Amino acid sequence: MSQHPIANLQAVLDDGVELGIFPAAQAVVLHKGMQVFGGVAGKATGDTLFDLASLTKVMSTTALFLRLWTEGKVGPDTLVSRYFPGSPAGDAGVTVADLLYHRSGLPAFVPFFADALKSHPELLDASCPATLRAQVHAEVLHAAAATPLDAPVRTKSIYSDVGFILLGDILARAGGAPLDVLFHRHIAEPLDLKARFHRLTDFPADGATAHTGAMRPREPAPGQESLWKDVPSQAARSGEVDDDNAWVLDGVAGHAGLFGTAVDVARFGQAVLEGAAGTHAAIAPGPLWHRALATDPLVEGSTRSMGFDSPSKGYSSAGRFIGDTPPGAVGHLGFTGTSLWVDLRRSLVVALITNRVAQGRQDLRIRDFRPAFHELVVEALDLHVLP
Repeated sequence: MSQHPIANLQAVLDDGVELGIFPAAQAVVLHKGMQVFGGVAGKATGDTLFDLASLTKVMSTTALFLRLWTEGKVGPDTLVSRYFPGSPAGDAGVTVADLLYHRSGLPAFVPFFADALKSHPELLDASCPATLRAQVHAEVLHAAAATPLDAPVRTKSIYSDVGFILLGDILARAGGAPLDVLFHRHIAEPLDLKARFHRLTDFPADGATAHTGAMRPREPAPGQESLWKDVPSQAARSGEVDDDNAWVLDGVAGHAGLFGTAVDVARFGQAVLEGAAGTHAAIAPGPLWHRALATDPLVEGSTRSMGFDSPSKGYSSAGRFIGDTPPGAVGHLGFTGTSLWVDLRRSLVVALITNRVAQGRQDLRIRDFRPAFHELVVEALDLHVLP
C-alpha cells in the first residue's frame, strides 16, 4: 500500500536539515480540524520548545487584544495617549487599531537593548536581580514611548516591533496582570497550549529548547549592521529569548518572547479558523474575529489585518496557493524561522517551526524553503484547484 503524498513532507524537512537551512524543525498540518501531518527533523523531538519570535504578535498580543476587547477592557479606538500621555504616538492620535495594523507610523526597529546593556552590563549576569530587570523594563518602555514617528499615522504600513512593544504594555495594564500571566490565563489554558514565555527572572526554564544563538546580544540581522556598536556581550544561556529587545524586557514582550511547539502553533491556527467561523468563542466571538481578520481598510495596498498578515501578491512565504481564493488566508512569520498560515477557504492550517538563526542570521535560505513547503502541502492534499 503506497503512502499518502503528504508523508513526503517528512523528507522535505529532513532535506532542510541536511542542506543546513536549519538544524531542527517541527511541522504540523491540520485540514478541516484533523491533523494530516506531523513531523520533526534534526535536533528536535515533538516536545522541543522553539523560540516562536514574532508569532508572539498573533498568538499572544492579538489574541489577548481580542479577549480584552470581548471583555470591554480595551478596543480598536482606545487611544495610546491614555497609557502614554505626551508620547509622539499619543500626541499623533495613534489608536490600538493603528498599532495592530502596523499603520501607526512608528519605525520598524530600534535597538533599545544597546543602551540598556551599556547602562546596565550586569543584565548579562545570571544572578542579575529582579529589581534591576524591572527597572530596565520601565526604562525600555519609556524609550519606546518616546520614539518619534517615521511617517504620519494611517498613511503607510510599517511593520513595527516598536508599536507592538507599546501594545503589549497597554494590554498588560488593561488586563490588570503581566502579559505572561494573561497569556496563560486567557489563551494557553483555554486552547490547551504548552506555549509560554520564558521570563528571565524565573530561570531555569524547564523543558528542552531549540538553540538559536551563542552570544548576547545576537549578531545584527541583515540591514542592522550599523545600528549599534561597543555593546558589552557574553555567551548566552540556553532557553532565553532570541530577540534582544524582548530579552531586556525580561523575556516578556508584545512583539516576541513566546516559546512553544508546532502543535501549539497549529492549535492556535485552528482556533483562528473556528473563531472566524463563529464555532469557537474561547478567545472572542465570530463578529470580532471577522473585524480583526479583515485587511486594513485605510492604508492602500496593505496586507495587514489586526496583528495578522496575508499572502503578498507575487512572492509569498505561503506559496502560490494558500490564500488564492476568497476569503483568503491570514498568518505570520517569526524571525527565528517560524511561521503560521491559515487558509480560510480550504480550512487548512500549516505550522512550520525551525531554528534557522542558530547557524547565523545572514543565512536567508528559509525564504525559498517556506513557499516550496507550503505548495507541497496544498498539492499533497489535492487542494491546489478548488471548485
